[in-house]
Amino acid sequence: MIKSTKTNTGDKASKAKAPVVLQILPSLVTGGAERGAIDIAAALAEAGCTSLIASEGGPMEHELRRAKATHIKLPLASKNPITMYRNIARLVDVILAHDVDIVHARSRAPAWSAMAAAKRTGAHFITTFHGAYNFNNGIKRRYNAIMAAGERVIASSIFIEGHIKQNYNVDPKRIRVIQRGIDLSRYDPEKVSAERVIQLATRWRVPDGVPIVMLPGRLTRLKGQIDLIEALDRLRDMGFLCVLVGSDQGRTGYRAELERLVAKHDLGSRVFLPGQCDDMPAAYMLADVVVCASSDPEAFGRVVSEAQAMGCPVVASNHGGVPEQVLDGRTAFLFPPGDREALARALRKALSLSAPEREILSLSARTHARANFSKDKMCEATLALYREVLQAAAGS
Repeated sequence: MIKSTKTNTGDKASKAKAPVVLQILPSLVTGGAERGAIDIAAALAEAGCTSLIASEGGPMEHELRRAKATHIKLPLASKNPITMYRNIARLVDVILAHDVDIVHARSRAPAWSAMAAAKRTGAHFITTFHGAYNFNNGIKRRYNAIMAAGERVIASSIFIEGHIKQNYNVDPKRIRVIQRGIDLSRYDPEKVSAERVIQLATRWRVPDGVPIVMLPGRLTRLKGQIDLIEALDRLRDMGFLCVLVGSDQGRTGYRAELERLVAKHDLGSRVFLPGQCDDMPAAYMLADVVVCASSDPEAFGRVVSEAQAMGCPVVASNHGGVPEQVLDGRTAFLFPPGDREALARALRKALSLSAPEREILSLSARTHARANFSKDKMCEATLALYREVLQAAAGS
């Protein structure tokens, strides 16, 4: 059991109670930060801790209830300076009312309010640096720097650790690399029924015997759908159906641009945009190749580990957190980001694997993902970090 070293009056004397952890997010809409927060919330509750998440809410609230964690609805997605300032008092009230020990911020705008509230109450402040946030001036760099201001700063990949060290003045001793993890009980080919796969194939009208190339990810230019379509135009001699899985999240203009590009290359019968998929394990079972063609480096790129855990060959951009997840040539085929010719060559290689070669790759991919990128491993490392912070305070 983790022991708290804080009271709501600021007294540093130790008291025997399970710690209270408050995670801070803008909202609970599907995303990597949100998924990680809910996984940690569930692990905290299972460990007997009090688990809280403050956000504006969203579709993932029901998962939080299943995790036996408490959601506190606050306007934390706002970047309005007045709202951010008022959120300080709101968070102070939450911290004192629930006797919060650790405030864990996962996004920039609410992190500024959370840090101020933690300072006022004596709560510990931790951050997770979820992305390689862009900056082109000192003001933006300063805005981003809040994510490097925690007593401990969690980097979601080795790539992000390097980005923090290179761009922000952080004592390396405060940084901890905790790579994202996937739910291996869900992403397990042995637990996906044939019925689920058939239902999805029927809904998507997938023809029998045609290799499926799948790019999972929201429809945004950064995910590289355009590069993939251009690469597929170079593979006209091969049979394939490409499925661009993901919501446009209101980006109707970009979706229309993709549809025009498909029509321009006369790929209308070979490229399909089905929208959001609620059964990704079944989707991975349908896929013969999973593509991660992001033009900007992914902080981690969890799709890569999900696909490997399902035994599916991966073709991915060789930057960001992706290379540290794969064994190039053994579980995946990497290509220089933005190089459409190289992407086409990698796809051709993946689609041309013989049955024995696919079997060897599938086994290697599953073994590698299960050994290194499990949700349990991520949760254990994060809870160990919470213990480290509390024990350091007790020792001082």
